[in-house]
Amino acid sequence: MHIKQFASKYHLSNDTIRFYEKEGLLSPQRLANGYRFYDEQCEKSIKFIQVLKQLGFSLEEIRKLTLLETQPFTDQCNTTTAELFAHKRVALQRKIEFFTFALQSLQIAEDLISIGRYNENKTDIEKTIEDMYKKIESEED
Repeated sequence: MHIKQFASKYHLSNDTIRFYEKEGLLSPQRLANGYRFYDEQCEKSIKFIQVLKQLGFSLEEIRKLTLLETQPFTDQCNTTTAELFAHKRVALQRKIEFFTFALQSLQIAEDLISIGRYNENKTDIEKTIEDMYKKIESEED
């Protein structure tokens, strides 16, 4: 398929698709008329990119994984990939814990507001926000 259809199918802009190509993440075929043609391999690649981006992988990490995928299998390749996945898994687990706490806190605040008891619990809610901020701050260190 051509870039317009490909971009539309994956809810991306043409510029984003071209950027991914420039970064070496996508390799469409070039037709005789110079148009790009995105085949099944490009579709697998864009799905891979979108899933990894959703999981919080940077473009540099995605590029690294894409490059590792094209290399012959070695113990070093395997170790590098496993280390990257382990690092990302820990980061995701921290986010899940943070968002779980955040959801519980929002539910409590919503409940207090809906029954008209926000003002009398405002100090506790502000403390919860402060605790959440400290958690964010400590993860950045």
